[in-house]
Amino acid sequence: YILVSLFVVVINIGEIPGIIKTIFESAFGLREMAVGSMSGMILVGIKRGLFSNEAGMGSAPNAAATADVTHPVKQGLIQTLGVFTDTIVICSCTAFMILLYSDYATAGLEGIELTQAALSSQIGPIGNIFIAVCILLFAFSSIVGNYYYGESNIGFMSNNKTILNVFRAMVVGMVLFGSVAKVQLVWDLADVFMGLMAIINLIAIALLGKYAFVVLKDYTDQKKAGIKDPVFIASNIKGLENVECWQEEKEEEVV
Repeated sequence: YILVSLFVVVINIGEIPGIIKTIFESAFGLREMAVGSMSGMILVGIKRGLFSNEAGMGSAPNAAATADVTHPVKQGLIQTLGVFTDTIVICSCTAFMILLYSDYATAGLEGIELTQAALSSQIGPIGNIFIAVCILLFAFSSIVGNYYYGESNIGFMSNNKTILNVFRAMVVGMVLFGSVAKVQLVWDLADVFMGLMAIINLIAIALLGKYAFVVLKDYTDQKKAGIKDPVFIASNIKGLENVECWQEEKEEEVV
């Protein structure tokens, strides 16, 4: 998808400056500030950005925690690259592709239909099929990934099979509901639940943030000392307790 959207943007690169100018004039002008439309667009952008990259929601660390690295900061830096790719590259390419579609404002389309029409106007009817396949893969991988997050977290908190089976039934029910409900209702529910996740995660970040900065300092200090591959030893961080990983390195050094 990235390659195709980039191709569409590149072949129309001459029109991009004009589009950017129009966006800034219509979104960040004094009139727009006065009527509040700019704040509304920023709000929608934040919500859709969260839906795209999930930064700050607490879901991505589930996947990041499975990485096998010598220092947690390494994976943290990789996670920032994921946010850049999801939002800055993919979302921007999609937005430009839609804005390059001459009938985007009058076609009366929205969501995937608008994206399909925009791509089809550039590469032909195959654009509809291509977007449909991409969405199928995106949706399937998202369902599987988020189910894995949920099951792993439930397994961490309790080994009760009944709770796990109830969770599985709820997942199947929500998938069925999402497939038949109105798009706007699905978006609204997603915004509510993602907002709740973000609130809980922000509290956790406030409590754990001090340790994150100490771990980052440990990484940068090792890099400044000329260590090409920094190694993290949990016991070196004061106040960091109940850590299950990054203990073997110290044991090997003692031996």
